[in-house]
Amino acid sequence: MTTDASATPAAAAAATSAPLLETPLHDLHVDLGAKMVDFTGWHMPLHYGSIVDEHHQIRQRGGFFDVSHMGRFEFSGRDAARFLERVCTRAIHDMQPGQARYSLVCNEQGGCRDDVLVYRIAEAEFLMVCNAANRAKLIEHFAAVREGMVFRFEDITMRTAMVAVQGPQVMDLIRRHSTEIPSLKRYRFCRKNLLGLEMTISRTGYTGEDGVEIIFPTGNAIARTVLRRGMSELAQLGEAMKPAGLGARDSLRLEASMALYGHEITEDIDPLSACLDFAVTLTKGDGDGAPVRFIGQDALERIRRDGLRRRLVGLELDGRRAARQGMAIIRPGGNDHAGIITSGCLSPTLDRSIAMGFIDVALSEPGTPVSIDLGRRQESARVVTMPFYRAGARA
Repeated sequence: MTTDASATPAAAAAATSAPLLETPLHDLHVDLGAKMVDFTGWHMPLHYGSIVDEHHQIRQRGGFFDVSHMGRFEFSGRDAARFLERVCTRAIHDMQPGQARYSLVCNEQGGCRDDVLVYRIAEAEFLMVCNAANRAKLIEHFAAVREGMVFRFEDITMRTAMVAVQGPQVMDLIRRHSTEIPSLKRYRFCRKNLLGLEMTISRTGYTGEDGVEIIFPTGNAIARTVLRRGMSELAQLGEAMKPAGLGARDSLRLEASMALYGHEITEDIDPLSACLDFAVTLTKGDGDGAPVRFIGQDALERIRRDGLRRRLVGLELDGRRAARQGMAIIRPGGNDHAGIITSGCLSPTLDRSIAMGFIDVALSEPGTPVSIDLGRRQESARVVTMPFYRAGARA
């Protein structure tokens, strides 16, 4: 899904002069002993003890994340779908109510302003989830390209919460209380009422595991009490369910080869080079057969026509040291740069060093040997097929 930051958690603790924003679950994180950090202007839990333990907890059983820092927008009215066709790379008009789609919002040069998840609630009603660091940027962008279209736009981030419950045992736990939610297909959602509060529950996530993401109103004391009580009860389920922080979220998404904004996608990286072709529809309609062109489409058509010069690939290193963003990828048998690392870690699940990076297309085939410049020395590596990990396929 969607993505949820513009920097890795390890780099997110830079001090800022502005007061940090707090999610509705902030006090619960503190009560649970979380290590709190400044993350894109929010006071967020990095971990509750061990990032590796939290990673294994999600892979083997289940856990929950507070992702309330992510932006949430509502679009409704006559031109809502038409507007989203204009700003999103993926087709919107053929979505069914109850369906969610991953998409990109591009600039005119084809670079990624952000990656988003779009939910179709009704014929003329949509919800969008974006990255926390890009929320203000997207609001400004949407206002600039509205071009007289008639729809209502509302930023609901600060009056809602969002939590992700992920792991192979999650659906079994949910099935004890609901048959509707476990029956949802991937990238489908439903709306449920609890004590008069409407929740949006989607079968989506950013870990490579099954699970749900829940958007919950927090505009009154009852809503905040229900949310905190629900999360507290999850935290008390012992081995079946534990809280996890941003550190594990980053290593989990990397094993699943999911792009992170600021790393695999940026304003200077196009989605075709980032292997996100599935989220780009170059032949859109508006539902009535009329052609629709999205912002950045001209540039992406040109890139496809001329051919890619670089491509995002998976890499496996021979040693155990983790490759980091910005490290050079070296051509085999020489010292010439062939690309650059975007993300890397020592995989807790696979117990080996993995990375993603952009490399010259000629070297992008799986099995191609390369080296990674780790600073004091070079480490042998090879291009491998992504994702590194698939649910159900344990090492």
